[in-house]
Formats: sequence, C-alpha cells, structure tokens
Amino acid sequence: MRLEDGDLALRPFTEADVPAIVAACQDPEIPRWTSVPSPYTEEDAQAFVRGGANERSFAVVDAQTDELLGSVGFGLEADGRAGFGYWTRKEARGRGVASRALRLLAGWAAREHDLARLQLIVEPANAASIRVAEKAGFRREGLLRSYLELRGTRRDVYLYALLPEEM
Repeated sequence: MRLEDGDLALRPFTEADVPAIVAACQDPEIPRWTSVPSPYTEEDAQAFVRGGANERSFAVVDAQTDELLGSVGFGLEADGRAGFGYWTRKEARGRGVASRALRLLAGWAAREHDLARLQLIVEPANAASIRVAEKAGFRREGLLRSYLELRGTRRDVYLYALLPEEM
C-alpha cells in the first residue's frame, strides 16, 4: 500500500528504515511528547517496524527520494474508533509534513476500516502537535485530566476527534 499527496508519500515501514528511525528518534522532542523509548535503540526500531496486532504505522517519505520524514499510524479500537499518532524528523518540521500525512492516512483509514470516529490525544503544552491535529481537520473536544502516564508522570491531554463526514 502506498498513498501519495504530491511530494509526500506514506508506505509501510521496512527493515531498511531501521537506521533512519533510530537516528530520528534520538531527537529529544520525540520521546518528550510520545511513548517512544529513550534512549532509542535498533531493537526498539525493529519492534516498531514489526508493529502490533491492531496497529498500522506508515513511513512518511519524500515521494521522489524515499527519504524518511516521519511516521504516522493508528490503532483500531472498539466500536469503529481508531486512535492516531505521529512524529516528524527534526529536519522535516515546519513544512506541513505531519498534518498532510495525518490527513492522508485519516481519509484512507476511515474508508478502509469503515471508521465512525478518528481520534488522537495531545498534551496541552505541545503547541506543534496541536497545530498538526487542527490543520488535519481534527477538533478539540475536551481536556482529559491525568489521562496518560508517560515516564512515571500523570499527564493531562486534549482529546481531538474527526468524523468521516467532516473530511
């Protein structure tokens, strides 16, 4: 499967992506806001590429060069819901890569899996991720207090959602 949006493409990760994933995840901003382990190892990247039973992650790449720009994925949940997540390499930030990739994957996932609701969570202090979610069409629905434990700390998150009819 490959999805394209002009100069941006989404494709499944392969073992060949492992070195680029490891390099990207050395950026402290990625584990700061996500569940990505720190320090991040080759074994972590290999496990990420293998994925989970109800999870689908895609490499966000330059459509012409196949250079890894980031990752976008989702996990299927009950009742026609899916939870989305993303990260972008430091060098690719500020160019709309994450919001374009999220929008592209959201549309495909909604159709492919007959989703009734697409959602994601973002920490209130993560202004860049909030911009990504909103540019991709997700709407903030509320604050979930002490919702997430990340690295031993309970954190508040905003819940964002997108319904198929809003795409």
